[in-house]
Amino acid sequence: MAHWHDGPAALRVGSDPAPIPLEVAASYRARTRGLLGRDGIDGAMLLTPAASVHTFRMRFAIDVAYLDRNLRVLDVVTMAPGRLGLPRLRARHVLEASAGAMAGWGLAAGTTLEVDTA
Repeated sequence: MAHWHDGPAALRVGSDPAPIPLEVAASYRARTRGLLGRDGIDGAMLLTPAASVHTFRMRFAIDVAYLDRNLRVLDVVTMAPGRLGLPRLRARHVLEASAGAMAGWGLAAGTTLEVDTA
């Protein structure tokens, strides 16, 4: 995708046809707010561009997937509230979801994601 915009989208993982609700945070303001002030998320949030995240002032643990420019997963980690994630080399996007969600979706390093913004 050439240019990202804030708003709703759908995420597809691997060959699973079921879309996962996705929020795209492409503006500085949306990326800065992220999941702060929430008690959870239905689906996932894509921060773009981003190479790292933090969980300061967050109310729940999250799964974090670091993605390259082609939406291929470089690494997946779980972060407790109050942590600072280290930037990942080659990461261009970060996907966030409630802790445990990504394993349930079968998302792991090497998986390529699809995002439908239509």
